[in-house]
Amino acid sequence: MRRPRGNYNRMMQTIYLDHNATTPLLPGVWEAMSAAPPGNPSSAHAAGRAARRALDDARERVAALLGAQPDEVTFTSGATEANNLAIFGFTSLAKPQAAVAFASHIEHPCVIEPLRQLEARGAKVEWLAADARGVVRGSPSAASLFCLMLANHETGAVQPVRDVARTLPPGAHLHCDAVQAVGKIPVSFRDLGATTLSLSAHKFGGPKGVGALLVRRGTALAPLTFGGHQQQGRRPGTEPVALVAGTAAALELAARDLEANRAKAEHLRARFWAALERTCAPVVLNGPEIGAADVIPTTLNVSFPGCRADLLLMALDLAGVACSTGSACSSGSLLPSPVLRAMGVSDERLRSALRFSFAPTQPPEEPDEAARRVAECVARVRGG
Repeated sequence: MRRPRGNYNRMMQTIYLDHNATTPLLPGVWEAMSAAPPGNPSSAHAAGRAARRALDDARERVAALLGAQPDEVTFTSGATEANNLAIFGFTSLAKPQAAVAFASHIEHPCVIEPLRQLEARGAKVEWLAADARGVVRGSPSAASLFCLMLANHETGAVQPVRDVARTLPPGAHLHCDAVQAVGKIPVSFRDLGATTLSLSAHKFGGPKGVGALLVRRGTALAPLTFGGHQQQGRRPGTEPVALVAGTAAALELAARDLEANRAKAEHLRARFWAALERTCAPVVLNGPEIGAADVIPTTLNVSFPGCRADLLLMALDLAGVACSTGSACSSGSLLPSPVLRAMGVSDERLRSALRFSFAPTQPPEEPDEAARRVAECVARVRGG
């Protein structure tokens, strides 16, 4: 598959509805990356100093856009590394056996798997349930570590991070995976009250291979890797200046058009769902309802009773519709979605669910053609 950009949907005759997995580069991001100085930002010569200035400038821009201070921004290879650093960096200092962690099964695999590792090392991990809309409830007072994402990757449900932060005991570490929220809704690290917050550039039109962990001032984190002084020793190694510059550029573009993009995405989501209701009944919406305020409008999770999701996914791929059964990091698994299971959906809904995710750059009429193709595939799978 060639690199998606601009009018890639029409060129490939494919309707790309998997933007939660990754997004094409926004216009201007590649140019920002190409303009980045080539030097090593740790070098003392002129080329190195130029790279350092570009790195510091990008760090300041990212911090300002996310309600953080520049020294609170640690660049990583992406959200998986950032989430691991937040979880293990905290519990390594607190000793894993003494940790009392709380999370739910709606979290992304790159949060759940580190917590499973903590369990194996003797930590106590309590798993919370989500309600039927996919929202986690409750804030245990005994937590030393609480992991709560800002927006769910499968249903788009926005979580009550700010409310949880207000109720945690002093010294508790609140980690927020904000990967699906950054660039789509306003995100302020300071206002959320989280201790750490992760993001990944390729989820909002930036380059792959770069993300960040925001770490509240005064928070001690043990590094996962060793061998350098960079980024306060939290993440040693040469910083990827071009990727960081692309991250800052993408975040600025997303922030500039935030409200307009949200309105476009809400239109796409509502139009697609209305078309599915007309042509694919019975269909069931998993997660917050259409028009709800507490949902990322780029995300729509739908069950098609009478269809096996894996068969429908393959049929849609052949029909030129790219979507998913859940997180890209667990797409190779044939197990039912742990997110939907945590929400208590029925087995039939669980095994017939697909995720469609949108971008405001898509043509407004595209949901109609996508729904037509989905309806044809649903009819074939149900009749097969």
